Amino acid sequence: MNTPDSNPAGDRLLVLKDVQVVYNRIIHVLHGVSLVAKPGAITALLGGNGAGKTTTLKAISCLLKSERGEITRGSITLGAVEISHAKPYELVEQGVVQVFEGRRVFESLTVEENLIVGGHTLKSNVILRQRMDEMFELFPRLKERRSQMSGYLSGGEQQMLAIGRALMSDPRVVLFDEPSLGLAPMIVEDIFDKIKQLTQAQGLTVLLVEQNAELALEFASYAYCLENGRVVLEGEASELLNNGAINELYLGIGKGASPEWAGNIPTKQCSIYER
Repeated sequence: MNTPDSNPAGDRLLVLKDVQVVYNRIIHVLHGVSLVAKPGAITALLGGNGAGKTTTLKAISCLLKSERGEITRGSITLGAVEISHAKPYELVEQGVVQVFEGRRVFESLTVEENLIVGGHTLKSNVILRQRMDEMFELFPRLKERRSQMSGYLSGGEQQMLAIGRALMSDPRVVLFDEPSLGLAPMIVEDIFDKIKQLTQAQGLTVLLVEQNAELALEFASYAYCLENGRVVLEGEASELLNNGAINELYLGIGKGASPEWAGNIPTKQCSIYER
């Protein structure tokens, strides 16, 4: 397992610096996004539809080319290694995996076969079986359904499988895109508890995109808020969650803010960038 002590870059494992993304050589989606995701912690990436959250994850995962997108400025580093222009399979080998929105399990394969696909980079069948046992321990429900076609699983079970499949390669960084989408609240709480457990026990670096800002801030250590492809707000998650003005003005949660609240935003605890 990876631990924070094994990270050569200290507490700055995944770093985006001034990243600009353009689609079709004309549509600017990200305008200089900078963020840091630390090991052993959940970093939340918040914002409305079209803010650039998923594009940020695809830039990290090197999946932009499939949609005619490219990074035209800035850098993305994993430890001390520049990964902006790596191939997706190279990135998996370096320890970066993504759990996509909508789960996207291989429906015609069994639970066990999905996990085997996720562990394709492992060096031996012994290690593969060890990792599979660990996933079954993490998600006991998957063990009960190991021989079942994944297309017949419930939405919550498919999300567990998608996470387990991503973890099979023993990654250092996991990118989550809307893990709560379409799931019952009780299942969501359980999945988020598992994600937090993994960060604390294994030192995983987690970058979490989540529409439910309140839920994300409850589990994250630090958060960034995107708007129109720019970081407009960042800070400790607990401070953002507990500040009524920020909730209303930037995150869309809380019980109605009056305009004069804007003067109470703590500029030292979080940064609001000029657009």
